[in-house]
Parts: sequence; structure tokens; C-alpha cells
Amino acid sequence: MLSLDHSPRPPAVAGRFYPGEPAALRAELDGLLAAAPSLTAPRPCALIVPHAGYIYSGPIAATAYKLLRASPPPRRVIVLGPAHTVALRGVALPAATAFATPLGTLQVDPELAALAAKSPLVIRSAEAHAREHAIEVQLPFIQRVLGDVPIVPLVVGQVAAPALANLLDSLWQDADTLVLISSDLSHYLPHAEAHARDAATVRQLLALDDAIEPDQACGAYALRGFLQLARRRHLIPQLLDLRSSGDTAGDHRRVVGYAAITFSEPHP
Repeated sequence: MLSLDHSPRPPAVAGRFYPGEPAALRAELDGLLAAAPSLTAPRPCALIVPHAGYIYSGPIAATAYKLLRASPPPRRVIVLGPAHTVALRGVALPAATAFATPLGTLQVDPELAALAAKSPLVIRSAEAHAREHAIEVQLPFIQRVLGDVPIVPLVVGQVAAPALANLLDSLWQDADTLVLISSDLSHYLPHAEAHARDAATVRQLLALDDAIEPDQACGAYALRGFLQLARRRHLIPQLLDLRSSGDTAGDHRRVVGYAAITFSEPHP
């Protein structure tokens, strides 16, 4: 078994996906959050958020993160993202016990990580996390909105949805735990075609339909497991934002789609 590494996992995409200098990063985050609409929704228990460079997906992600400022903050955050850089079957915890960003360090929640490590689905892999941006780009937002909250970063590879739903169910034990699913939508389609396809995907997500394919969302495997559990828990989804890189960065020829969706507990 891979031993734990008590050196923080260093940022891999600082200076590329988001500013690498702390003051510039704080300024960009604050600008994105200030520009995001102040929407009304119940306290989120889960969020779907995009993970591209901030110039592309930052405004959509900020819409979701701003919602957290209107609710009691969670005490821990589980972050699920796809495996972009390694071939992975199952789910990978990091070897590192903390993740560093230009804004500081977030600790990996030791109790939930230890619980996850007991699952036959889960391995510890430094390689799966070393260059992965899907989780990393969420961390500065988490730090700016929630502070130094413990995290459970999970890279999700090919995995059966019921098995992932059961793993997440075992970790998601109370209302003080927020679940983030980091996923973009369609990739590199013309703007109008992407909008139509992403709108159809969002309809599935809002219906808690877990038949999501990888060409609809790069986080398809994480979404499938989460949506099965969302149905089991009768979670209530609400669309916050749906745009593409053509809307934020301007090039309509080949765009990537982004959605922000919140999920809340059912009403008593």
C-alpha cells in the first residue's frame, strides 16, 4: 500500500488555469464572485461546478460558490473529479495529506480519507492527483469562500455507478459535508450545437437521470454515481448557470460547455 506523504501536493496548474501569485489570485476570485448573480436557493448539500481555466469557466463556477456565502458553511468538502491524466479504474485518493495552492494549504480530512481507503474501489495514487486540474481549480474557490475547510479529493476513473453511489453514501454522513462534482460538459463543438447538446444534458441532470455519457460530460463516471445517490436521497436540483467558453471567452467555433447546478435536501 502506498504510504502517506505529509508534504502537501503542490499546485500543478497555477499560473496557467488561474493566477499563480496570491494577490492576483485573490483579486480574480473576488472579481468573479462579485460579478456572479446573487441567486436564491436552499442551502446546497452538493454542487456541480466546471473546471476549466478561470477565464473560461470561472464566471459559471463563481455562481455556484457565491451561493455558499448565503448559507451556514460546511465543515468538510468532498471533491470528485475525472481522471484526465492517467488511465484509472476505480477511485483514487491522494498520497498527500494536504493540497497547496497560492492561497495556502487545505488538509485532507483524515477520518473520511481513512474510511474511503477501506473500500475495494479506492486506491491511493500520487500519480492520479499529481497533474490533475479538475480538483485543483476548485481549491482556490473553496479557500476564498469557505476558508481552510478539510477536503476529501477523489479522482474518479471508470467505475460502476452503484458502487460509487455506495462509496459516496458511506462518506456523506451529515449536513455539514458538502459534495462537489467537478465536470465540464460538451467539448469542442460549434457554439449553437454545444448549447443544444448541453441543454439536453442539463435536463438529464435536473431529472437525476444517471445515463450520462463521457461525450456529454468529462465527469460522467462521477456524475453517474452521484445521481444514483441523489435519487436515493431525493435531492432537489436547481440550475444556476449554463454557458460555454464561447459566451465567456468569445470564440464560437469550438467551445466547451459549463453548468453550475445546486442540490438541496428535500423539504421536511
